[in-house]
Amino acid sequence: MGQAVVYILASRTGRALYIGVTTDLPRRLDEHRDGKSIHTAKYKIDRLIYVEPHDTAPDAIAREKQLKNWRREKKIALINRANPEWRDLSGEIHDLA
Repeated sequence: MGQAVVYILASRTGRALYIGVTTDLPRRLDEHRDGKSIHTAKYKIDRLIYVEPHDTAPDAIAREKQLKNWRREKKIALINRANPEWRDLSGEIHDLA
């Protein structure tokens, strides 16, 4: 089992966001892109734009819940601070996960 991370995916336009938590980010991204997540498939949410590592799974789960309760503007500000260009970080996940 890998490090627990909270991640945010976005659609190409950035209009739709998805927040999740996992201990295996490469596998989870594959699941999203293979259509195994109905929400991300429906809204074409497939770009990894934010990753936040945590020491424990309970910490990551608590943070995921916190972020999901934030207003959209606050989520956008968090993403913009960490990844102002909203680059797809998928190619860098082996360094992050």
